[in-house]
Amino acid sequence: MNARLPPQRLKLTPELETELARESWKVFKIMAEFVAGFEQMAPVPPAVSVFGSARVAPGHPYYALGEELGRKLSDAGFSVITGGGPGLMEAVNKGAVAGRSPSVGLNILLPHEQEANRYQDVSLEFRHFFARKVMFVKYASAYVCLPGGFGTLDELMEILTLVQSSKIPRIPIVLVKRAFWQGAVDWLRARLVEEKMIDADDPDLMTIVETADEVVAVIDQHYHGRGFVRSAAERELMFEL
Repeated sequence: MNARLPPQRLKLTPELETELARESWKVFKIMAEFVAGFEQMAPVPPAVSVFGSARVAPGHPYYALGEELGRKLSDAGFSVITGGGPGLMEAVNKGAVAGRSPSVGLNILLPHEQEANRYQDVSLEFRHFFARKVMFVKYASAYVCLPGGFGTLDELMEILTLVQSSKIPRIPIVLVKRAFWQGAVDWLRARLVEEKMIDADDPDLMTIVETADEVVAVIDQHYHGRGFVRSAAERELMFEL
């Protein structure tokens, strides 16, 4: 059997050195996004991050639901955070800005589809999805998913992973409209639980509801008797997010 040769350090070509320099400087742009996000989000009162499709137009029942949800969360004392774009994000921000709490948009620069809606008291712009995701999680007392596509599913899987792995404290994760979401939750139980990819009670991290009032009730019930102020241990956990 031949002896394994010791690993050798690969040499950078001039082209790779140029690319490495660009990547290194990019770190400062990423840092700037985080710093700006922390500074603008720190004063925001207890917030609920809400997700949903960018492709739902005004006049659709989901749009009316999003607007109602934003208004009721805002009047219940929650800042409302969305991705800042059109569709259900616009609907939720529109409802929130009519309420008594701040309406927040975490906008992302995309080649297509994303355009900031005008219903934002606090508006941030991100180039990097991962920096934006930290803001959605770090300042959220609850996560709410209206019907949506890949982006909504991405955020849902992200928060489920963070809660399941105890990287963040448990918070309400609410799915709105049973007809839209129940099949996905049934699949998780039928496949992931059945094949022992997740624990049997992991799907219970999510609650499915039908109405905006039920969303507010689920969040209120979760925090009843303890309030929204995080404990020292929870604050440390979020610091290490």
